Amino acid sequence: MKIYFAGSIRGGREDAALYFQIIEFLKSYGEVLTEHVGDPALTNVGDDGPTDKFIHDRDLEWLNASDVIVAEVTTVSMGVGYEIGRALATGKKVLCLFRPASGNNLSAMILGCDELSLVYYSDLAEAKKAIVEFLN
Repeated sequence: MKIYFAGSIRGGREDAALYFQIIEFLKSYGEVLTEHVGDPALTNVGDDGPTDKFIHDRDLEWLNASDVIVAEVTTVSMGVGYEIGRALATGKKVLCLFRPASGNNLSAMILGCDELSLVYYSDLAEAKKAIVEFLN
C-alpha cells in the first residue's frame, strides 16, 4: 500500500515530532511517500525542494500514486487542504486527524465534507487506533 501523509509545513512545524511518530506507525502498513513531512530538520520555510513548482509537481505525483491519504489537520495549512481536495476529487480515501485540545479551529470545509473520514483524538494512541480502523 502507498500512503500519502499530509501535515503542515509552511503553516507551522509545531507538530513535526507527532508527524514523525504517525509516519513511523504508517510504515507498518506500507510505503509512506511523504516521509519528509515528519523530518524535524524541515522548517516552516518549506525547504524540501529546489522550487515551489518542483514541490507542487512532486507532491501531486506522490498524491496520484498513493492508495490512501492520512492528513493531520490540527495545524492550519493551505497546502494540506489543497492536497485533501485533490485527493477527494480523484476518489481516494482520506482520513483527517484533529486534536480539539489544541485550541485551533477546524475548517468548515473539512467538518462539512461527508466524503472523508474525520477523527478527533487526544494522543498518539488514539491516532493509531483511528488509523488501524481506517486502513482495515
